[in-house]
Amino acid sequence: MNFDYTDDQKFLKQEARKFLQAHCPITTTRKVLDDNSKAFDRELWQAVIDMGWTGAAIPEKWSGSGLGHIELCAIAEELGRVIAPIPFASTVYVFAEGIMALGSDAQCEAILPGVARGDVIGCLATSEREGLTAFTAIDARVAGGRLNGTKLPVTDGDIATHAIVAALDEAGPGLFVVQLTGDGIIRETVPTLDPTRSAARVEFRGAPCERLGPVGDGAASLATILDRAAVLLAFEQVGGADRCLEVARDYAMERYAFGRVIGSYQAIKHKLADIYVKNEIARSSAYYGAWALDAGAIELPAGAAAARVAGIQAYDFAARESLHTHGGMGFTWEADCHLHLRRSRQLALALGGLPVWRERLVLNLEARNAV
Repeated sequence: MNFDYTDDQKFLKQEARKFLQAHCPITTTRKVLDDNSKAFDRELWQAVIDMGWTGAAIPEKWSGSGLGHIELCAIAEELGRVIAPIPFASTVYVFAEGIMALGSDAQCEAILPGVARGDVIGCLATSEREGLTAFTAIDARVAGGRLNGTKLPVTDGDIATHAIVAALDEAGPGLFVVQLTGDGIIRETVPTLDPTRSAARVEFRGAPCERLGPVGDGAASLATILDRAAVLLAFEQVGGADRCLEVARDYAMERYAFGRVIGSYQAIKHKLADIYVKNEIARSSAYYGAWALDAGAIELPAGAAAARVAGIQAYDFAARESLHTHGGMGFTWEADCHLHLRRSRQLALALGGLPVWRERLVLNLEARNAV
């Protein structure tokens, strides 16, 4: 195993960084944050589509570029650095991965070309109210090919065209694909800590739906989607955490206090060193998860959980410590530190919180040791 990018992948990553530096400066993210009428930046989204990134991991037979998951991980890392205000994660990491992993040939043919072209924005709708996880006292029901129930919160649910929804039918737990632009859909945007990634309350009133994955095996199907998405999301978190470290370091080298740059003080040195250590742990875990995802290895559930846990911890810690390094001004609206703090908290809950993934990691490791 070589836990690093190849030369071609490094070139792709460098080009992605140049592209995002030109098309997604921090002012792009701030425009969405400051304008309540904007759920995401449409110009950036179209530019990303034109680059072919939405179809990076989609096979060519379904109109994708067929680059592969490692290449998608490299792109995800760069998107995390710039806090991109677009529904890329919901559409590409979660929805498209779910269709590719569980969909029939007919479903893949009908949906994936739309994802690659940018016509389809996807989301995952599992939670219904605080304290509940998917298939735990769930209320959403499917009968006669019609879905009834309410999901809250649904990340990017207010702008998505399609959703993968967790619900129950006569066969038990299952996942279902729903077109959100059709009949029987009521959507309401809800406030979030990070308005650059919107969320919604989505109510289904007899909405037509189609089963995704095996009958009566919804919990395992959902776990498959979460594992695949967790690896990709971990790279966004690694990218964001690395950017937080760079910003904190640069500020520490130019800010003077008592006649010295604050970076010369031991307390600041230790703070930056601690960020670096957590970031490297998260990167190593993400690389392992990427290998398992790309290879289709049986280690994917454990690798995904490890990447998710380390990614959450690294990004949250880096965002907080970067803000603290900036001192009092770091808490102000004019500083950019709070943008990473907001995004780190949003990503930490996007696929289930830290306790959920810690438990998944422990259970997977115990299962492997028992074999």
